[in-house]
Amino acid sequence: MSYSERMTGQNYLHFLQNELPKQLEDVPLATRIAMYFQHDGAPSHYTRHVMQHPNDTFPNRWIGRGNTINWPPRSPDLIPLDFCLWGLMKSEVYRIKVDTWEELFVYILDVIACIKERQDALRQTTRHVFTWVANCIDVDSGIFEHLL
Repeated sequence: MSYSERMTGQNYLHFLQNELPKQLEDVPLATRIAMYFQHDGAPSHYTRHVMQHPNDTFPNRWIGRGNTINWPPRSPDLIPLDFCLWGLMKSEVYRIKVDTWEELFVYILDVIACIKERQDALRQTTRHVFTWVANCIDVDSGIFEHLL
């Protein structure tokens, strides 16, 4: 699959089966065994074949539509990718101007590699998630930003 292709269920399944395992190779086995997989509501994530993959690979440990752990609706504040990672990615990626799709793709991969090296920042984000979730529970899923 080329990353310039339209993301279909078949392309996403290829990514899950062939590319994601490569990306997780440097993650310790104990972490991989305990980790949860999360994907959002993109249509390509919910074809029949794609839905079976996380059931097999992350049994009872994946978050998404149609699973026992549903994707939280309208809740970007509870999703570290939304409130932390994408903002960081965008600020880094948009720092320089690129002229081609290929340059952009390579630069995004470079930014990802740099973020992966920032283990302290990633751990701090994880700690914040627990605080945010606890506050959300305390106010029975109401507004909790003023408690942070």
